[in-house]
Amino acid sequence: MGRTFDELVALQRAAEQAQNRVEELRDQYGSPTADGGWSGPQTETYETAWRAWRDLARDARAAVSEYAAATRVPQYEVEEKVRQKVQHEEPETPGS
Repeated sequence: MGRTFDELVALQRAAEQAQNRVEELRDQYGSPTADGGWSGPQTETYETAWRAWRDLARDARAAVSEYAAATRVPQYEVEEKVRQKVQHEEPETPGS
């Protein structure tokens, strides 16, 4: 059995959160080629975050492709609907 549309949205949201984490680390650490560069732990943290983003984005794309094939809806339409849902849903707050 394939994934539901809500699962696609959750996967995309996770990928976007992982991307945001990578961008936060870049902002926090600065350029790795600047004088002094990054420390070993900074490099490891960044690479771990980058791999998580890459893997989550890949999984989200694969799930959208599978969903599109299973539902016979063009992939670009599924991608757009997922993107719209992610952008227009408010994140859950603790206790709600």
